[in-house]
Amino acid sequence: MGIQKDLLEILACPKCKGGLTLTPQEDGFICEACQILYPIEDDIPVLLEEEAKPLKKTS
Repeated sequence: MGIQKDLLEILACPKCKGGLTLTPQEDGFICEACQILYPIEDDIPVLLEEEAKPLKKTS
């Protein structure tokens, strides 16, 4: 994936402005506060609220 480490430090959730975490598969960013996933398509983060997907609950 082409995202630089220094960019990862400044990315923020568009909804709550909190920090984002890269998924282990490096296919998206997770906002733990909002419980949503922002996908990465063609090495470009899609940081639009309407494109975000809710995280699946693991119980």
